[in-house]
Amino acid sequence: MSAPKRRPKIAIIGPAHPYKGGIAMETTELAHHLQATGAEVTLYSWKAQYPTLLYPGKQFVPADKPERPRFEPTVRRLSWKNPVGWWRLGRRLRHYDKIVFVWWLPTIQGPIYLTILKALGRNAGSPQRIVLCHNVLPHEAKPGDLTITKLVMGRVDRVLVHTPAQAKIAARLTNRPIALAGLPLALPSTVPAKPLTRRPLQRRLLFFGIIRPYKGLDVLLRALADLPDIKLTIAGEFWGGSEPYQKLLQELDLEQRVTIHAGYASDEQLAQFFADCDALVLPYRGGTASQNVGIGHAYGVPVIATTAGSMAEQIKPDVDGLLCEPDDVASLTAAISKFYEPGVAARLQRGIPAVSDQAGWQAYLAALLG
Repeated sequence: MSAPKRRPKIAIIGPAHPYKGGIAMETTELAHHLQATGAEVTLYSWKAQYPTLLYPGKQFVPADKPERPRFEPTVRRLSWKNPVGWWRLGRRLRHYDKIVFVWWLPTIQGPIYLTILKALGRNAGSPQRIVLCHNVLPHEAKPGDLTITKLVMGRVDRVLVHTPAQAKIAARLTNRPIALAGLPLALPSTVPAKPLTRRPLQRRLLFFGIIRPYKGLDVLLRALADLPDIKLTIAGEFWGGSEPYQKLLQELDLEQRVTIHAGYASDEQLAQFFADCDALVLPYRGGTASQNVGIGHAYGVPVIATTAGSMAEQIKPDVDGLLCEPDDVASLTAAISKFYEPGVAARLQRGIPAVSDQAGWQAYLAALLG
């Protein structure tokens, strides 16, 4: 009788639920899907991911809201301020077959990953090193980003990116093989099994997610100032504080038309936000791959977005949403105005495709693992 086939050992280094944000959700889902293939998977995550100065908000989903299944085994040993722990993890990972480094913030992750890679060493039995890039370079650039990214990508075996534009950026920074695969969805638990029956137009739009400058909320507020009968719900945590947006609301006299739900939005709250809005608006100045178009469609809501990142490919213009130019108040104003023309919103809602959070994973894992 032949010996049983050995299960491949895969380590993932990245944020994991209950850390907030789409990258933590995606990393956790990736671990679950890899485990489902029969691999022996360990997820190495953070006990302290950012300095408070960089991210002053609460980094974790509240303990009483475990809305998505956590992955086990998850080992939370990494800390941004403990280089000894980085080195020890690198030595511990030597017996794995593949190591996936989840990448999006060079100034924090770069020194950690370089230390782990140095501790791994190189020999005939070394694990394959893969960088999974949510963005090759960060949305808000900082000194040293380019240099650190080059150093990390020069020390791995393969790179995975989510859009052709990101593949071009990666190709300028490394000669390692670059794989391209669209980012699969990780949907909230309250997404309905059947499309919602929409109510008459509420003349209310929705903006949700962690609020950072590249997401263009200020552009949306300026567009709203030219649309006097439209309301807006903002749901999300402000990266770096809400003061600039509060000031802009006062300057544009929008305080009576804009409702802010600052902080973490539970899946139940998110379902209510989508039920109360006519469209999701994604006024991004830039970006890579976004989950939010798929989430909006999963809740049965048309999406008004810029052409930044992958959104131009995710939205069928005049079918399930509308597109406009990034960082262009007039273009966004025109798109919102068009949405509220007679019959347009209903037509776009009828065009929303079926959405599944299982679609795309097989191809994604094949591209990741090679």
